[in-house]
Amino acid sequence: MKKTTLLLLCLLVTVGSSAQVIYEEFNSSMLGESRQLKIQLPRNYDENTEKVYPIVVVLDGDYLFEPVAGNVDYFSFWEDMPESIVVGIMQGDSRYDDCAYDDSNFLPADKGADFFEFIGLELIPYIDTNYRTAKFLIAVGHDFTANFINYYLFKDPPLFNGYINLSPDLAPSIDLSIPDRIPNIKTKIFYYLATGTDDVRALREVAEDLNNALKGLKSDTFDYSYDNFEGATHYSLVARGIPNAIEKIFSVYRPISKKEYTDVLLKLETPIHLYLINKYKTIEDLFGLTNPIRVNDFIATGRASEKKKQWESLREIATLAKRQYPDTVLGDYFLGRYYEETGDPKKAMRTFQAAFDKEEVDFITVDLMLEKADKIKDDFGY
Repeated sequence: MKKTTLLLLCLLVTVGSSAQVIYEEFNSSMLGESRQLKIQLPRNYDENTEKVYPIVVVLDGDYLFEPVAGNVDYFSFWEDMPESIVVGIMQGDSRYDDCAYDDSNFLPADKGADFFEFIGLELIPYIDTNYRTAKFLIAVGHDFTANFINYYLFKDPPLFNGYINLSPDLAPSIDLSIPDRIPNIKTKIFYYLATGTDDVRALREVAEDLNNALKGLKSDTFDYSYDNFEGATHYSLVARGIPNAIEKIFSVYRPISKKEYTDVLLKLETPIHLYLINKYKTIEDLFGLTNPIRVNDFIATGRASEKKKQWESLREIATLAKRQYPDTVLGDYFLGRYYEETGDPKKAMRTFQAAFDKEEVDFITVDLMLEKADKIKDDFGY
């Protein structure tokens, strides 16, 4: 297990090395000192001048930045999450002072209060000003720093949209305060909690208690996930928790998979084209990103519409595809199929023929389009 975890971490660091990492010295008036930052910018950040990116803030950046940055780069390369800016805060031995809380009310105190304001009032505005950011923020912490990120849940609205808690060392009573706070939050919150069967016993028990309190909450705005990794220690669970957290937070962002096609699209009773439109509207609403619909998702919903004989949905999907990918055969193919199945073979034939000089997509080749046109011509004698 240790060898596997080490290999995974090395792989992720290697993958992440193709993204641009910047080291900055940030002079904080809140802290009265400077802090080192590690900032990973997405691939081709400089070329994509109109694109904006979510922010992932990583506490314990000394050791947590690389596995988070590597996973972010890897998942975004395969479009399983949006490309994002990763900001690691170097803390070293100051992590305990940074995350200090009062012994009576258990809220950030002394330098902990300053560090709390530093992130919200200095660091995030600085990143927003100097980089192209979307309005979606995730915080990542481990044990003591995992406890600290939870304090931002009590801001109104909370500073972060996503919270990745890796074996949190929770302050007294916060395990009771979080479940009380969640139902009162109006904005969408993604909350991930992880421990392991070989985690520090006290921390594992705290995580289990918090999970028991959170899993029963009923809230449309609270998206909760929990893992208790078999055989994972306090440190090895980090390598397993980060990718799981990313998968769960960005599940709606991912391209439509074979499983989603089979288990969701083919079982829909509502129009399939609305599912496609709503998927991208959700991406825009949650992550602040106006992405074009992927070719993969056009094909998946188009094929599902054919399978379920939802011809009006197929026409809507074809119209969207022609608008977004006018130089490809994608929209013409599905529009031709619509005409074919709704009793207008002449229009179908002409639509297939009109795509002879367009770019091929996936299984939709120019030869396939012309073959379909020729078959209609032969069958109807045009």
